[in-house]
Amino acid sequence: MNNYRPCMIKSFKHNGRLHRYWHRNWLIPEDRLAPEHAAQSMNVLINRQTPIQEADGKLWTSRVPAVSFFMPGEWFNVVALLEDSGIRYYCNVASPITLNENVFTYIDYDLDVIRTIDGGIHVVDRDEFERHKVIYHYSDIVIDKAETGLKALLRRVRASEEPFNDEIVYGYYEDWAREVSKGNLS
Repeated sequence: MNNYRPCMIKSFKHNGRLHRYWHRNWLIPEDRLAPEHAAQSMNVLINRQTPIQEADGKLWTSRVPAVSFFMPGEWFNVVALLEDSGIRYYCNVASPITLNENVFTYIDYDLDVIRTIDGGIHVVDRDEFERHKVIYHYSDIVIDKAETGLKALLRRVRASEEPFNDEIVYGYYEDWAREVSKGNLS
């Protein structure tokens, strides 16, 4: 059986500047992925109380465990936040991820979709996207990709398509937590 691999996640803005950096995450091995996630070649990462660094250098620690989903070629990613009362999904419209030496990177395009624990769906930060579109001179191609990514993301959220499956998310987290409790991960 493959082992969980430590990884970092870095998000950037369109101009190449660091936006946010999650220092400690664990990549779920392929042989532990749900079949529906393996079929889509998803990269699934878990973190708990990970240090997060902001662009201005501020460092803070995440309060809730998270399971992050990156789908090759998609202009969005999904973060399942395991809160006391259930799972809240925070989704970023973003460039497809790249992986280089255990560091996942993507460009954050500001538009976000939040699916609340009670199933509410909210698109947020449209104003930030519109402002950055001008400041960073997004090309028509980038604007089209971001808007198409938002539509694809909303379709998945509304249809509760993968990775919007609480049972699988909890399963990933519990499997990982067992490995941590056995001392197999540091």
